[in-house]
Amino acid sequence: MPDYPAPDMADVDIIEVMKALSDPIRLHIVRLLADGAPRSKTMEGWGVDITKSTMAHHFRILRESGLTFTLISGRTHAIQLRRSELDARFPGLIAAVVGENSTD
Repeated sequence: MPDYPAPDMADVDIIEVMKALSDPIRLHIVRLLADGAPRSKTMEGWGVDITKSTMAHHFRILRESGLTFTLISGRTHAIQLRRSELDARFPGLIAAVVGENSTD
């Protein structure tokens, strides 16, 4: 079983997070994950026209930067935004990135 380590949130660096978010495909992925629900890592439903290996690369960058977790259940792999942890560490960042109105 492959291991998908993610950094401890205390070790997540804002510069690495911003570098990960600077790619349009990764930004698109984060926007889709912004509701906090896990999504299957299959190619369907992401709305991008890239190869499976390129998508895996983007998932890895998001995980290694501290933005996401990879969840494993049997043979099923899913990805989930670390929304509550990111909101606690960098207040307002994810809301700004996904275009949520924070003046409500």
